[in-house]
Amino acid sequence: MHTFPSRLPHVGTTIFTVMSRLAQEHGAINLSQGFPDFPPPPRLIEFLKRRLSEACHQYPPMAGILPLREAVAEKLARLYGAAYDPEHEITITAGATEALFSAITATVRPGDEVIVFAPVYDSYLPAIALQGGVARVVDLAPPSFRPNWDAVAAAITPKTRMIIVNTPHNPTGAVWTAEDMAQLMRLVRATDIVLLGDEVYEHIIFADGASGGRHESLARLPELRERSFVVSSFGKTYHITGWKIAYCAAPRALMNEFRKVHQFNVFTVFHPAQWALFDFMRAEPDFAAGLAEFYRAKRDLFRALLADSRFVLLPCDGTYFQLARYDRISSLADIEFVRWLTIEKGVAAIPVSAFMPDTRQDGLVRFCFAKNEATLRAAAERLRAV
Repeated sequence: MHTFPSRLPHVGTTIFTVMSRLAQEHGAINLSQGFPDFPPPPRLIEFLKRRLSEACHQYPPMAGILPLREAVAEKLARLYGAAYDPEHEITITAGATEALFSAITATVRPGDEVIVFAPVYDSYLPAIALQGGVARVVDLAPPSFRPNWDAVAAAITPKTRMIIVNTPHNPTGAVWTAEDMAQLMRLVRATDIVLLGDEVYEHIIFADGASGGRHESLARLPELRERSFVVSSFGKTYHITGWKIAYCAAPRALMNEFRKVHQFNVFTVFHPAQWALFDFMRAEPDFAAGLAEFYRAKRDLFRALLADSRFVLLPCDGTYFQLARYDRISSLADIEFVRWLTIEKGVAAIPVSAFMPDTRQDGLVRFCFAKNEATLRAAAERLRAV
């Protein structure tokens, strides 16, 4: 049997797959992987059914159908005052992970350094490693998980090629403020550093948080926009994570390089779904405006249900994830604790050490509250009994 050296020797099956499989095997309530257990908007499904019966079954344009790109450009202009050319500066992608991978591949060269913030979403580091890049990790400290700008400044070197910005932040739910963006702008000014914005939870920011409910997109400030890839997700916005469809916006020079990778990676994205999303954005342009309140109600219910549990809940300013300390329950390492919680108590969660490049143990787990009320109540009943 032939053997060869792995390019990702330390990478195994993603923790999300592992925990979802474990939940299924043991009949546990799955609060681990971040997907809703409720359906998409009915009108979106009707649009998809209609488009499936039409002649849109062959390859769409590599960058995505122009009407959908135009709808995205209108959204970015309306929300952030950002003028993107839909022909040359917006690309429809096969999910946000593909967009993030393509942006990193297009810009990071061997030896380049990329600043990431830990806890780190798990797709960033493998993408950096595959390009021969070096991740420079800046820790975010609980409970606020806001960036320490002195630490960021210290991490920047002449080799710094990219900074990855994830706000609202998965897994912590932290949200960057206007002051954070001003600090970032000050640090990258007069450099060639490229920014990559993972903004897939842009519509899920709660008004009672530090940002006051406002999403500070990299697209909002011209000085940042001119050096940024901005990634968002139709899946997170419209409860269709299984469709794996997202978009990336970037200035033309950056997008030219992005598309060189995209076209030889996935080339294009499921054609009928693009038309269905265009139809829905035209028919219900304000759908996303209600998303924060929709998920705030779920967050508040879940937190209220666990108020008398032995879990200690951390602040949650955005996303549909809730971090919790479990040190009053167990001294197990978090990966062992979530296995025990899944198998013995019937609720699956994600260990936060899975997001730490050094696998550091902070005694935290992540629950997903993008679930029906009945699911949240059933899970909370089990968690209160722990």
